[in-house]
Amino acid sequence: MAGKTIDLNDMLSMDDIGCRIAEQYQEWQTLRNQKLSQVDEIMRYVFSTDTTTTTNSSLPWKNKTTIPKLCQIRDNLVANYMTALFSKRNPVIWEAYDRDSNTREKKEVIQNYMRWVMCHPEYKKEVQKLVDDYVLYGNCFAMPEWVDHRYTTEDTQETKVGYVGPMLRRISPLDITFNPISPTFEESPKIIKSLVSLGEIKEIMVRENPGIDETSQEIEQLYNYLYELRKAATTNDSGEVTFKDSLMAIDGFTSWQAYLQSDYCEILTFYGDIYDRENEKFLRNYKILVVDRHKVIAKRPNPSWMSTPPIFHTGWRTKPDTLWSMGPLDNLVGMQYRIDHIENLKADVFDLIAFPPIKVKGHVEEFQWGPFEKIFVSEEGDVEVMSPDVQALNANLEINSLEQKMEEMAGAPKEALGIRTPGEKTMYEVQRLENAAGRIYQAKVVQFEEQMIEPNLNAMLEMSRRYMNPQDIPIFDEEYGVTTFSSLTAEDVTGNGRIKPVAARHFADRAERIQNLNNFFQTSLGQDEMIKMHWSSVKMSQMIEEMMDISQYELMIPFVRVGEQLQAQKLMQAGQQSAMVEGQTPAGIAQDDYDTEDTPQLGAPPAQQEQVMPNG
Repeated sequence: MAGKTIDLNDMLSMDDIGCRIAEQYQEWQTLRNQKLSQVDEIMRYVFSTDTTTTTNSSLPWKNKTTIPKLCQIRDNLVANYMTALFSKRNPVIWEAYDRDSNTREKKEVIQNYMRWVMCHPEYKKEVQKLVDDYVLYGNCFAMPEWVDHRYTTEDTQETKVGYVGPMLRRISPLDITFNPISPTFEESPKIIKSLVSLGEIKEIMVRENPGIDETSQEIEQLYNYLYELRKAATTNDSGEVTFKDSLMAIDGFTSWQAYLQSDYCEILTFYGDIYDRENEKFLRNYKILVVDRHKVIAKRPNPSWMSTPPIFHTGWRTKPDTLWSMGPLDNLVGMQYRIDHIENLKADVFDLIAFPPIKVKGHVEEFQWGPFEKIFVSEEGDVEVMSPDVQALNANLEINSLEQKMEEMAGAPKEALGIRTPGEKTMYEVQRLENAAGRIYQAKVVQFEEQMIEPNLNAMLEMSRRYMNPQDIPIFDEEYGVTTFSSLTAEDVTGNGRIKPVAARHFADRAERIQNLNNFFQTSLGQDEMIKMHWSSVKMSQMIEEMMDISQYELMIPFVRVGEQLQAQKLMQAGQQSAMVEGQTPAGIAQDDYDTEDTPQLGAPPAQQEQVMPNG
């Protein structure tokens, strides 16, 4: 076929449902183009090193400096969000919906299991990526995935231990499309794009079609069809592959032929409800995989027990009538443009002051501009320096004002950077003002925890109930401060309730609560003995320990100081009695002659002291 034109219409075996999914993907992709163009401009400013790669490149200035204010705001928000989300040793609690799921054993098992899942470094890395999307794109998407990191060595056939369990997976906002005008994200169908190699296609088909192995005739026919399609495009180097359907314009490839020759396969994974016209059947909550924009390689009901696909979304600033939200940096791009404009304008003015242009009037002989140089001019000639107005150098004040406004509008006040606002204040006033100034930041981090972390953790727990095999899980015993290993099964982590993360929403008001308690103890509780008798000192100590998150140090033990004081008194009495014996010993006689088994020794263990001390 070399040197001839191939019409792929004669070769393709299209599936109706696959083509409809591809059409829907293309339509939703078009609807979000405006959002993607805004994100592209933000990315250019955040990661720019000068103005040549930004929209400021069109300005006719010599200097091309950029002040990375958007980048600094982004780094500040991400760092503070991550600190808030991982601010507690025990970041989740189990809330049961019935009596059987509310037992102490069930609660401890589920909480310890989810803490173990969240302790893996890969989980924190995925949350970091989601927070980056939350700030840069204003939208972040994620779903749970079951992973098995165990592997068997080829020489000894020994199975190496690895993590087996649910894991959080970030979905790039560039790879997911959905109906942006749906009432909620949960109600909208979703299509996720992914690129895999041709060698992975067979493995994916086997995994997504339960009950069918890689040697089945159906799998072989599908794989051979995809292989022959690429072979036909690859062997036609001197000719042309024609296909006029715009749906075949794969993102990232110059043409349909270039895509087929790349050894990559594009997979569109559809989640949601769709009507199958070929079989005249409505498919509710299905998962369908489409390759090459036309061929279905897997179609089955969503395996999740949830009523909707376990794909979750949250946006930084919601917009009416659309599910695509704004980010904290979206409406600050113009101010960044202004800052760079003023900075480079000021630098150009400074250059003009340091190296001013010279106005030459009349006949002037050639000269060199420099210190103590002589310039010979005619009677009507003159040389004059044209200096710009030095008031332009005051632009620093406007730049500082713009930077401060950008910090406040992004919900990152100065206090978040450790900078105190002017004025003398008491400790309580500083705490109150800081919490009030950071109200936007606190609301956004709690929103991320409620709408992204919480539903994903519950979906990960649901996935564990479906796939989990008996395995040893490390469990930390807070009462005794030791780590034990317990073999858990799917039944152990099954209950009627939900996992609730409390790190961010707990951190937001923890410091203010402690400050209010200190103020209350010093005023009302400290001055009225009648109020004191109604307050439990043990319960208050437990509350303070929980708010300060210092339970790992085991500082709070009920009435521990009573025992410590009693032990100290016993040691003091033993020391005093030993000193009295030494004082009554005649000079020249060794003390050992008077030591008996009934004489207590200084520094003896408390148990021995109790045996030898009368009235001890």
